[in-house]
Amino acid sequence: MQAPPRASSLESATVERSAPGFPGFARRALTLPADRLALWALVGLCILAVVGFFTWVTYPNYDSYYSLLWGKEVLSLDKPSFEAYRAPTEHPLAIVFGAGLSLLGHDADRVMVLITLFAFVALAAGTYRLGRLCFTPFVGALAALLVLTRFDFPSLAVRAYLDIPFMAMIVWAGALEVARPRRGTVVFLLLAAAGLMRPEAWILSGVYFLWMSWDASWADRFRYAALTAIGPVLWAATDFVVTGDPLFSLTSTKDLAAELQRTKTGGDVVSTLPLYLRATVKTPVYFAGLLGLAIAIWKFPLRTIVPLVLFLAGAFTFVATGVAGLSVIVRYLLVPSVMMTLFAAVALGGWTMTPRGSRLRRAWAAGAAVITVAGLAYTAIQPPSLERFNNELSFRGEQGRSLHRLLETDAVGRALRCGPVSVPTHKLIPDTRWVLDLGESRVVARSDPSAASQRKARYGVAIFPVGRTNILRTGFAVNTDAITQVPAPGFQRIATDKYFAAYLRCPSDG
Repeated sequence: MQAPPRASSLESATVERSAPGFPGFARRALTLPADRLALWALVGLCILAVVGFFTWVTYPNYDSYYSLLWGKEVLSLDKPSFEAYRAPTEHPLAIVFGAGLSLLGHDADRVMVLITLFAFVALAAGTYRLGRLCFTPFVGALAALLVLTRFDFPSLAVRAYLDIPFMAMIVWAGALEVARPRRGTVVFLLLAAAGLMRPEAWILSGVYFLWMSWDASWADRFRYAALTAIGPVLWAATDFVVTGDPLFSLTSTKDLAAELQRTKTGGDVVSTLPLYLRATVKTPVYFAGLLGLAIAIWKFPLRTIVPLVLFLAGAFTFVATGVAGLSVIVRYLLVPSVMMTLFAAVALGGWTMTPRGSRLRRAWAAGAAVITVAGLAYTAIQPPSLERFNNELSFRGEQGRSLHRLLETDAVGRALRCGPVSVPTHKLIPDTRWVLDLGESRVVARSDPSAASQRKARYGVAIFPVGRTNILRTGFAVNTDAITQVPAPGFQRIATDKYFAAYLRCPSDG
């Protein structure tokens, strides 16, 4: 039996899929130079994640704080406050995750950030693996590098957005399927877990069900159907148990999207798709990705199937949710964006799939070099993205620490006896509830027009953002009133910090 051809000529993807006894081959694969380098790169990225975690102190975003709060409410045997003022869409697996983390106490929010950073490393590793299996190790390495350097991705990770672990699960599901076609259960479970974080994964689960069921027995088809149904069934069951409405997430998300003016018409959604993709991966990678997509479909159609399915499924769900009247925001295109980086890597590194010494290889490599230089030149003349990224991280970290310090002062602690805490808009509600360990009724937004919230905001502790940038980010929202930024008569300042101030009015003050 002839030894398998070298990965440099026919690429490791073909070798891995065709080699008999794949598990044994996978164990031996770490002896390959590319895999050894990838392993060391993975270790290095984990170390960088830890260093970054302690260098830039950041806190979870709005949705993730609610996952912590809802998880804590579940552990207390209380119904999660899904129906709170402008609460985000619930995500069942995120609530389970938040419940586990809430056992760690006050520092659970920071631990959530650290775990999300590791999920970002897993996303980069999965992108490498998918690119390596579908194309070559060099393509995979380029794709991983592009993911790591698209600042939209790490900026989501440092704020503990669930989109990062969601994308990691989707990409690894694709990589595992490419490594061993019709792998089955583990891919279904990864897609189900992703589907409990974002419903977009349900489309992929359905596509995978059709693929697995093509020549399967009826018994296997029923088993695959059960695995496919995990995401939507558990999501609807969660909504039903908590609110009595199995479609609560759909209807509340649609209503909130309209209230926050995040909806678009069908034509606008379609036209927005390329704009959001370009904004996420940046112009040079966007156009390189389009070129790489065309090359991959033309020259390597079979190798491109899984990345193309991931790209198309993500684009389809983005358009479908927009047409259905749900939110149209850039984060909903992240999976297609990751695939765009992979196709850009094909444009830049696909020459490694051509025969050594061929004219095509030399011409392609030269063209890739020109594209790389042009992309670097374009980036160099743009505003310094790295500086903006650092400034953004620094601001968010300082802002979060400032809010924590203010709320943890003795003055605020004593003042809680006078009444609830009010914040200008919904944006500070989950952070404040988490730091002060307060229930839904104890923290209200002054922008909430309900009579109960307006009555509660007349007394107690009132939190106000300080500084122009912070006021614009946390003090205003769609359909809110500027009056929420002005202390009402009778409120006296009791504590200040760099980005926030606390005022108090007790009922006895009249």
